[in-house]
Amino acid sequence: MPDVVRLVVADDTPDLLSLIMEALQMDGYEVRGAADGLEALELITADPPDAVVLDLQMPNLDGFGVVRKLKEDVLLQHLPVLIMSAAGTQANKIEGLELGADDFITKPLDLPELIARVRMILRRSRQGIDANPLTRLPGNTTIQTRIAGAVAAGGPLAVLYADLNHFKAYNDAYGYEAGDQVIKATSRCVLDAVKAAGDARADFVGHIGGDDFIVVTRPERMEALAGEIVGRFDALAPGFYKEEDRRRGTLLSKDRKGNDTEFPLLSIAVGVCHNVLKPLSSYAEVSALGAELKKVAKKDPRSAFFIDRRTR
Repeated sequence: MPDVVRLVVADDTPDLLSLIMEALQMDGYEVRGAADGLEALELITADPPDAVVLDLQMPNLDGFGVVRKLKEDVLLQHLPVLIMSAAGTQANKIEGLELGADDFITKPLDLPELIARVRMILRRSRQGIDANPLTRLPGNTTIQTRIAGAVAAGGPLAVLYADLNHFKAYNDAYGYEAGDQVIKATSRCVLDAVKAAGDARADFVGHIGGDDFIVVTRPERMEALAGEIVGRFDALAPGFYKEEDRRRGTLLSKDRKGNDTEFPLLSIAVGVCHNVLKPLSSYAEVSALGAELKKVAKKDPRSAFFIDRRTR
């Protein structure tokens, strides 16, 4: 996690919102405030925090409504959420926890208790998921657990391995900050593809590291998903470049030996393995197949995907 932990707090009572924000800021958090659920959702979506504190009863969209929206978003569904409510009934608590909230605190608030509970849900989150600090997508430990579990379950399974072509040349020419923006945009591209052609509730998106991403889905969605990722990335890619590079259609950078070289513009390669034509026996096998298929997709000079069609 970053050194400064970032929170979004939402409450429709201005004085109470200010009091909560001040208490959390004094405890070292960076806090953004929202007056209702819709504003909170906008803040969270625009720049995801490390955790969210929500009043239950708010105009426009209540706390439960915000939680529902977060759990529908692959990028945001792992955010820790604490719900505050003056109506701290057992039914409310059960509903909130079943929706996916991590904790529930009853008003009137005891601020030291609120701070302690925020610390608790953040600690649980750190223990429960290894999020990539740049994209906030699940990392290698969670990816391995998810794939190994799917293989062991024996149901229909497809895994997409996505990797950018010529990313090092782009990073060298434009700098690491621009490269980080490309990685973030690619993560959103993959997530948007899942929303458009996959199942945002069931499919899993992970960030292996660098410019490598993974999607765990079902075979009936794999081809449409791979095509959606390729199409969306190609629509994004020109925006990463200066006008002269876009016009030329290539990038002038240096190769690994330091020589001036002309590189193609960024594209994306997606390798797809699945268990329709032959079984998958382990995470190691899935990982090796994904790397192999991704290399085949990279042979195409443009963005491309390659699906394993072998029966043995």
